[in-house]
Amino acid sequence: MTDDSSGAGERIAKIIARAGVCSRRDAEKLIADGRVTLDGEPVTQQGTRGREDQTVAIDGRPLKHAEPTRLWRYHKPIGLVTTHRDPQGRPTVFEKLPARLPRVVSVGRLDINSEGLLLLTNDGAFARQLELPAAGWERKYRVRLFGRIAQADLDKLALGTTIQGVRYGPAIADLERARGPYAWASVSLKEGKNREVKRLMESLGCKVARLIRVQFGPFHLGQLEPGMVEEIPSRVWQPQLGIGRKKPAT
Repeated sequence: MTDDSSGAGERIAKIIARAGVCSRRDAEKLIADGRVTLDGEPVTQQGTRGREDQTVAIDGRPLKHAEPTRLWRYHKPIGLVTTHRDPQGRPTVFEKLPARLPRVVSVGRLDINSEGLLLLTNDGAFARQLELPAAGWERKYRVRLFGRIAQADLDKLALGTTIQGVRYGPAIADLERARGPYAWASVSLKEGKNREVKRLMESLGCKVARLIRVQFGPFHLGQLEPGMVEEIPSRVWQPQLGIGRKKPAT
């Protein structure tokens, strides 16, 4: 039984996620299911840590050494679920990715009826770091609405709102154009709770007919076509995330 949480090394779940096997959350489930070993001994505690000179294995198969962290932009089309396996048998994002890509995980999710920018990475721990609300990243959407709405209605979202007992933070929404019962609006928010944009719009009496994410943090959808994926060079994303910057002289 392995129970070394004294502080040496890195948490096993994080090691598995960094190797690109799965997300950190899924790695914790592998540990809970008794499928992970450290130097041949079962890992039974989530806080167990491993060192570089130790061998972590899943179902008896040792992990490969983690590859350098990479990041991609992907234009998710409508009709795909953001999961590796869907119990209902619906097509998934990961089934449709080019075969040339390594195993990747998504930074957050878009639901089956949403489209637009989805970031992908081969580093599950990195994905978790980017999607946490503490990162404070702005998510920006273009929304096609069904229902009559005015800018004054959208301005109400700027102070935050509570819907069916759930508190949603401030959202900045601008009416782009309106024609009869249809309108286009842009919506910016930082929390990104499940179906947040749709619930906010429904609270104003509108239905969301189309939802496109066009920005996630410093990254933009741009002219990327639906279904296309494009790697973001590390020399581009590392400075945007404050990685590799020199400390100011003291």
